[in-house]
Amino acid sequence: MILFDLKSLGTLTQGTLIKRENRFLATAIVDGLIKKVHIADTGRLEEILTPNRKLLLLKNRPGLKTDYTLIAAKMEEGWVLINTKLHSPIAKKAIEAGVLGFIPRSIKSEVTFGKSRIDFKVDKAFVELKGCSLVVEDTCLFPNAPTTRGIKHIEDLIVAKEQGFGAFILVMAVRKCRCFAPHPSRDPKFKATFYKALEAGVQYRGFFATITPTLEVILDGKLPLCRGVAQPG
Repeated sequence: MILFDLKSLGTLTQGTLIKRENRFLATAIVDGLIKKVHIADTGRLEEILTPNRKLLLLKNRPGLKTDYTLIAAKMEEGWVLINTKLHSPIAKKAIEAGVLGFIPRSIKSEVTFGKSRIDFKVDKAFVELKGCSLVVEDTCLFPNAPTTRGIKHIEDLIVAKEQGFGAFILVMAVRKCRCFAPHPSRDPKFKATFYKALEAGVQYRGFFATITPTLEVILDGKLPLCRGVAQPG
């Protein structure tokens, strides 16, 4: 099933990464010229944004500080989505298709709960989305950098569950792997909070979002939770 057509974004072109300058900026060679590229993903991405990596870029409108926006990077398995601004519309389409285990009657995005904004409210359930691009030893891992915001939102899901709402952690993997687990070391508090949420009745769901050669993002199967991963004592 097609979740998103990247060609609908506008003029796409390819470039070659020179260097990631900081969290939001990279330089790349495009048509023989050095160009500035906006990175809409604050994760470390150290195994993806390496020198000479082929990039899929969206041409920016005139007047911006950068020439292009990064959309995807070319890995051994093909194009990998590297743009968190696209996660929400892609995930919404997947939710409509039933990745939570049911076909919803209503979906609302960016819903206020307490002092936070949760990614979705689907019927009577709150859903927090996590995009996953890090793969280590055939395991999809999140987060790839400490995430205070991510911890807070999972804590909110626990509260929502206690108040009688449904609650889901939805992981969207943009690379293929065997299963998903919280990263064992990059944010120990996130790992502990993730398992605390599962113990409290928050449900896990995961799916793969794969870019086809024709630059369409497709729903590419379920992402299971790894078994036998140690939970906090």
